[in-house]
Amino acid sequence: MRAQVTTARRIVVKVGSSSLTTPAGGLDPARVDALVDAIAAADAETVLVSSGAIAAGLAPLGLPRRPRDLATQQAAASVGQGLLMRAYTESFGRYSRVVGQVLLTVDDVTRRAHYRNAYRTLQKLLDLGALPIVNENDTVATEEIRFGDNDRLAALVAALVRADLLVLLSDVDGLYTGDPSKPGAERLSEVKDFADLAGISIGKTRSGIGTGGMVTKIEAARIAAYSGVPVVLTSAPQAAAALSGAEVGTLFHQIRARPAARLFWLAHATAPRGRLTLDAGAVRAVVDRRASLLPAGIVSVDGRFAAGDPVDLVDPAGHPVARGLVNYDAVELPGLLGRQTADLGPGYGREVVHRDDLVLL
Repeated sequence: MRAQVTTARRIVVKVGSSSLTTPAGGLDPARVDALVDAIAAADAETVLVSSGAIAAGLAPLGLPRRPRDLATQQAAASVGQGLLMRAYTESFGRYSRVVGQVLLTVDDVTRRAHYRNAYRTLQKLLDLGALPIVNENDTVATEEIRFGDNDRLAALVAALVRADLLVLLSDVDGLYTGDPSKPGAERLSEVKDFADLAGISIGKTRSGIGTGGMVTKIEAARIAAYSGVPVVLTSAPQAAAALSGAEVGTLFHQIRARPAARLFWLAHATAPRGRLTLDAGAVRAVVDRRASLLPAGIVSVDGRFAAGDPVDLVDPAGHPVARGLVNYDAVELPGLLGRQTADLGPGYGREVVHRDDLVLL
């Protein structure tokens, strides 16, 4: 038995669209019930990160396959999200379990106030005995504020809620040394160091229903492991065994102790909207002394961003050294460069990036 599983008090489980739907699209009640049975049997608080909204909306809208354009994806998600939640509500109702829907975008968990609200909502649902079901808010998310896939979202949610374990349910029963359909491929029981994966060929295939693949799952496992959360990667039919601690699938050990969750989100969930080039002194202040970034240390500004957006801080050679939430927009910031804060006048006393909103890369 795996101690990382049997001792976990809070677990995040992620399931993909292909594990919940029929090949033609639409939810498969038997698959939903099997997943719910496995979660209900687990002796731990659980947060479920579930794909399937877009897939569930295909058949009702008469769409033969997953659309490629964002607007049609959002329309399908709008229809399918209600169907997905109804299926979960009815299935968990067999165990008298209450579920709550939580839809997230990147902005919800990187901006300070939004992040606190997201954490409080998830924590309160758990405190009340409800099971949060998390999905990306596909109906409103634009390309600029999308997580990209729910594997990554699940890893970030695991950091957000301070989970003890992340379980990623895949189409295959673990990570193999090669294509599992070919002779000679062996399943890896555990991964202690991601450097050990350097010689392993990880396929990029994906189903026609979902957006993930083994590449995204390995990256999600890497994000979680570096946030202090061990990961079990296995197939949906083995969910019950995995959650009971059986040595199925692949266990990724945690790499380091748990960092500050919000800053971990900032480093891994955001795409920078611009770049601020710093002089050598500002780089030392930010990196070595963990100081806030002041206008005097900025050499140049690139990009289009508003106050509160994430930007990369780069050294004189152009290498990113940190990421932070900027307090000024791209229009007003160039006029402040190289000037001392005391000389800027009323309304300009703020740091360009406060140290509490800054993470080293």
